[in-house]
Amino acid sequence: MSADNPEPKSKPAPSFLQRLNRQMVKKLVVVTVVMFGFGYALVPVYKQICELTGVNVLEQKDGTVTAPVNSQIDKTRTITVEFDSNSAGTLRFRPVVNSLQVHPGEMAQVLYEVVNAKPVTIEAQAIPSYAPQASGPFFKKVECFCFTQQTLKAHEARQMPVVFFIDPALPKDITTITLSYTFFEIGGKG
Repeated sequence: MSADNPEPKSKPAPSFLQRLNRQMVKKLVVVTVVMFGFGYALVPVYKQICELTGVNVLEQKDGTVTAPVNSQIDKTRTITVEFDSNSAGTLRFRPVVNSLQVHPGEMAQVLYEVVNAKPVTIEAQAIPSYAPQASGPFFKKVECFCFTQQTLKAHEARQMPVVFFIDPALPKDITTITLSYTFFEIGGKG
């Protein structure tokens, strides 16, 4: 060989570490595909297991749907829930009904109506209170307009729901609960 004419260099063979890295990448791809497939198959497999064991099945074999039964309802007691409202300024605010009879543990809903009598949009908030005060921890609201501030457009009227249940652990001597809301404008806007 002469110094003027060097031999063409050939590609060096992959090193041991490069081969290990390629093998690891292939294994990781396989594991990822298997995990995705498992996650995808989990829902139908779970549904089949529930149908076989009879757990969590709402649809009958004939295609009809049965509502789940709440076994926590205390049908031996009836609680009277009275609704009250207070508002300030030009807001008109009231419950649609004055009272409901509910069993502890039973879901119930009541609507409150609010009207913004102002010619401008306002922000308002409702604050609840309970009587007797000892009933407060047992009055469980699932949905309530009091959870967030309300934006009411000029002259807007709105019905807002309160979905609730009375905890069956309510002391036996409490037979009437008054839910009162004070609805007021925030920040003096408008």
